[in-house]
Amino acid sequence: MGDTVQQFFAVKARIAAAEQEAGREAGAVTLVAVSKTFDAVDIQPVIEAGQRVFGENRVQEAQGKWPYLKEAFPDIELHLIGPLQSNKAKEAVALFDVIETVDREKIAAELAKEIARQGRAPKLYVQVNTGSEQQKAGIEPREAVAFVKRCRDVHGLTIEGLMCIPPADENPGPHFALLEKLGKEAGVARLSMGMSGDYETAIAFGATSIRVGSAIFGSR
Repeated sequence: MGDTVQQFFAVKARIAAAEQEAGREAGAVTLVAVSKTFDAVDIQPVIEAGQRVFGENRVQEAQGKWPYLKEAFPDIELHLIGPLQSNKAKEAVALFDVIETVDREKIAAELAKEIARQGRAPKLYVQVNTGSEQQKAGIEPREAVAFVKRCRDVHGLTIEGLMCIPPADENPGPHFALLEKLGKEAGVARLSMGMSGDYETAIAFGATSIRVGSAIFGSR
């Protein structure tokens, strides 16, 4: 059994322990294995070990490897977890099952147009910039609830969850708590939060999915 597969099972075990510790139901948290920058040959052993949910940062990179993998394993769920340019909305709707990075009006409008045109509706999350970092994608926390409402009422989109990436140099707990609070106010069922370094904390704060890359695949 390769290192990657061993690391995958170690992460799964830690998720189960964190669920138990937080008093949450076993299996309450979905693992999104972040496979960006890794080739199909690196990803396939993890698929064969039973993982079915994967995350990619770039539409173009994902197009190079996932159509073939999705054909071979039709039950795969592919998440876009990186920023989405409006000119890539067409390709994103065609390839991804979940888009976690809806964060501005223009993207909402383009996605609505493509969903209507293609008859394919990926699940959608709004990305919240919980640390109000200038260089980071995501909607400001104070605008998040109103933006979710506009996505629904103006663009006819179904928003299933919220997503965040806390600032690297801050305690993630308050950011996860903020996302959980905003999720309740916005009336969404799912929270995508927590990565390789802090996913156990995220599980304690109510994450329904966590995005783990380097702890499974190693450093890029």
